[in-house]
Amino acid sequence: MRHGPETRPVPPPDPSPDPADRLSARETFHIEILGAPARTEADPVLSRVSVRVEDQAGAEERALRLFARARVPQRAGEPAEAVRVIDGAGREVFFRSRFDEGA
Repeated sequence: MRHGPETRPVPPPDPSPDPADRLSARETFHIEILGAPARTEADPVLSRVSVRVEDQAGAEERALRLFARARVPQRAGEPAEAVRVIDGAGREVFFRSRFDEGA
């Protein structure tokens, strides 16, 4: 008597007690370093960086580090005037200029 292949039930995957333990929720933010707005240029963006971080505070911290690096005297090119953070939906969620306290 001929039988087909033997089928065995597949056990379900071992669920973790908390799904957050398996996957980390990370968001994408876009950091833009801005130069002085020139009358000939419509876009004063000197550089853009996309980052994936846990929350907005992490993006702000990264933005401030990039802004400080862009303002060092040894850097060639136009000095940075401001930095902004844009969330994944395209909304500006953080802005700091060189005139702000602690910039």
